[in-house]
Order: sequence, then structure tokens, then C-alpha cells
Amino acid sequence: MSDAIAIDPADVALVLDGVRGSAARLHATLDVLTDSRAREPSALAGWSRGHVVTHLARSADVYRWLLALARTGVEPGPRADAATLDRALHEGAGRGAAELVADLRTSLDRLLEEAASMPVERWSTLVTALAGWRHPAWFTLHRCRRELETHHVDLNLGCTTANWPADYVTWALDGTVAALAAGHFPVSRIVAEDLGRSWTLSATGPTVTGPGHTLLAWLAGRGSDPQLRSDLPLPTPPRWPLPPVPGWQSLAPKTAVPPHREAGNTAGLE
Repeated sequence: MSDAIAIDPADVALVLDGVRGSAARLHATLDVLTDSRAREPSALAGWSRGHVVTHLARSADVYRWLLALARTGVEPGPRADAATLDRALHEGAGRGAAELVADLRTSLDRLLEEAASMPVERWSTLVTALAGWRHPAWFTLHRCRRELETHHVDLNLGCTTANWPADYVTWALDGTVAALAAGHFPVSRIVAEDLGRSWTLSATGPTVTGPGHTLLAWLAGRGSDPQLRSDLPLPTPPRWPLPPVPGWQSLAPKTAVPPHREAGNTAGLE
């Protein structure tokens, strides 16, 4: 089953470049990973860095499975359920650094190879997330990039939210704010000063202002930065990431947007 949106191959290439860039930055960070540092705590409660790297590798496998299904129309083997993924996470987290990093690199390479083989007409094919919500196959690429960028920070190896690319932050804020507005999140307005963007969510509640990456970090459950300013106490954001609202964001992330455009601890796979 497919949606009716025509897909521009140039847009797919742009999103794939973003995934490759996120993967390359992550690989560069993991080049310094040692066995002892892999066993140290990450920024996620109860997870070592080995847990985070293993989770990223298994997530890439899940996304590759979805793309193969969209490409062929046939399930490429049994789908791993939540219990299987959890078992793989805990069994794989204690491996040595070299094995962890090689596993992740292989999984991401296979995912990118699968994406490169996708016929353009199949990118609109609907697939189902583990949580049960459906999305076009091209949204899998965005999910993968979000996973890479978010957990790169969670590794606590020097990458911070300030290192998130601006186009990723803009895309993630657009989708997150739209989902929050649909869920009546009690915030009136969000203003990303560095991006020249603002979003209106509701008629009441605080106005929150700050750099885009600090706003996204707060909404993603990654803490509240002193650069974040609000005229009223801030509510606690819901579990993130949120399923996207109907209507779908555009395939390609925005690289140039007009100012003040208005728009209406989590680690698991969506």
C-alpha cells in the first residue's frame, strides 16, 4: 500500500546524505572507544556505552528490514519483536569495543546499501513501526538519523546537542512541535532564536525561547539548558519521540526557511 505523494529522487538523496553524515560523525567519535570506556555508564540510566552502541546497531537492522519489505513487498525473514530486541541488547552490550564498533558499522553499511537499491516508486510504500503506527518508507531514513544524532549525544563521549546539525534540529522540531500541538501540550509558543523559527502550540501556557538544539534537547528528555528561557514554569514533555501527526512532514529537511513560520529518558524504538 502506498501514499499518493510523488517522490523526488533528489530529496531522497538529500536525506540519505544526512544519514551518511550523521553516521560518519558517530564513527569518528567511536574511533576512540576502548573496552573499559565501553563498559562505563552512558547518559541513559542503566545503560553502558556498550548498550547504546548495540541499540544503534539493532535499530539499523530494524530499519533495513522495513526498507527491504517496502522494496520487495515480502518480509525479509521474521521480524524481531520487542522481547527479541531487548535480549539482543543485553546480550551484546558487554562485548569489546572493537566488536561493538564493527557491528554498528556493518549494520549501518547494510542499511545504506538497502536504501541505495530502493526504486524511487517504492519510497511511498507504507510500513509499520514496532509501536504500531504506519509511515512511508522514506520516513525510515529520518527515524534512523534521529536515532544516530540522539544517541550520539547519549554516549557522553564529547558530542553535545550543540553539535547537532541545524537542518536536523529544524526537521526534528517541526515534527515534534506538530505532534505536541495535536496532543494539546500546555505550551503557548516555542521560539528558536538561532534558526529564525517560531511555533504556536496553544492559546495558553508559557513561551519558551532559546537555541534550537536546547529546545529539542528539552523536548527529547535530554535536560533543560540554562540558555532556555520561559515566562512561566515549564511542563514536562511526554515520552519522545512522538509518532508523527497525519499529513507527514516533507521528505527533504528544510535548509532555508523564512523567519517566524508558525506551525500548528527515552531510548526505545518507536
